[in-house]
Amino acid sequence: MVKVTVFGTPNCPWCIKTKEWLKENDIKFKNVNVEEDEEARKYIVNKTGQTGVPQIEIDDEVIIGFDLDKLKAKLLKK
Repeated sequence: MVKVTVFGTPNCPWCIKTKEWLKENDIKFKNVNVEEDEEARKYIVNKTGQTGVPQIEIDDEVIIGFDLDKLKAKLLKK
């Protein structure tokens, strides 16, 4: 089973879309609010060099932004 973590902020529209898509597809995920969690913010920026959200960590790979094609390729089994 894959481990999915969404690093985002509560008011980010693309973060909300990402979480809605994951829920619609019955994909369990951990939601991390990087506005409140400084350690998580440092972790994801150090890992990717990016500060934008959402950043979706799937196992050890990170998808930057709500990239539906990449999410489908990684999470939906044919």
